[in-house]
Amino acid sequence: MPRTARRAQLLESALEVFVAQGYHAAAMDDIAERAGVSKPVLYQHFPGKLELYLALLDQSCDTIIDATRVALESTDDNKQRVAATMQVFYDYVANAHGAFRLVFESDLTNEPAVRERVDRVTRECADNIATVIHEDTGLPDEQARLLAVSLVGMAQVSARFWLDDPRGIALRDAALLVSSLAWRGIRGFPRADDPT
Repeated sequence: MPRTARRAQLLESALEVFVAQGYHAAAMDDIAERAGVSKPVLYQHFPGKLELYLALLDQSCDTIIDATRVALESTDDNKQRVAATMQVFYDYVANAHGAFRLVFESDLTNEPAVRERVDRVTRECADNIATVIHEDTGLPDEQARLLAVSLVGMAQVSARFWLDDPRGIALRDAALLVSSLAWRGIRGFPRADDPT
């Protein structure tokens, strides 16, 4: 198997093990067994469990950051931007692979390298949103950033709550409900080019 394909296979197997067991309970033996390879093959690609976890975490963080950026760039209509961005977080937590647990529910956040990556999701998603808020409203950067962090927090926390709520609201309905709440708040900061 080519090196890149093998690496992808190992990451997929590691994701399953880490999501099911958490970092501390997962063993490299479990990951190698899940991937159908020997431990030496696993160690050829990743020098240790932490490096494997960090590679997965980087991949997971990039997924949500990139999806948020795409949602923001998908339209100039801010109401639709809010809805598209909120949908990103709901889709992300609803993904059957459970990668969001590495980002939002890691049992290793006391590890500085993990904490930095987890914080990167909030920081970079908020930076992208803050840029739009600043450009559209003319609010100072620090105010735009605080609003953006608030929106990211609303998206993360509500999406995780939705996933674990046994009463169940459909995915799309939940994302639309929370985006409606977010829109009602953020529209109070009108576009700078709005003549009204």
